[in-house]
Amino acid sequence: MLADDVAVLADFYERALGWEVEVREEAYVAFGGQGVRVAIFSRRSMSEVTDGHPAYAAPFTDQAFELNLQCDSADEVERRYDQVVAAGATPTGRPALREWGQFTGFFADPEGNVHSLFADV
Repeated sequence: MLADDVAVLADFYERALGWEVEVREEAYVAFGGQGVRVAIFSRRSMSEVTDGHPAYAAPFTDQAFELNLQCDSADEVERRYDQVVAAGATPTGRPALREWGQFTGFFADPEGNVHSLFADV
């Protein structure tokens, strides 16, 4: 993930989802666990290490990815949704049974990236 404010976004994921920080630096934070590393890196620093590649030098204008976080039940979706909103997420779609057969809620993180919590029902 790229961020304008690494500390704010890292704090959000740590508080909202309980992700464990493995590496914390000013321009980079990495979360670990379960064989996957999710990292947040500052746009400015990414531009610097890629010799000013235009993809990182230009202001962010669109969503580049979505996390779909699986829960065990609709009740867990509701509980975790309330938790991420309390941690600073913007609600973008209250949890509900969706037409595709999953109980899903959508939220935006502090940088505006929209993600979902879902459970198969």
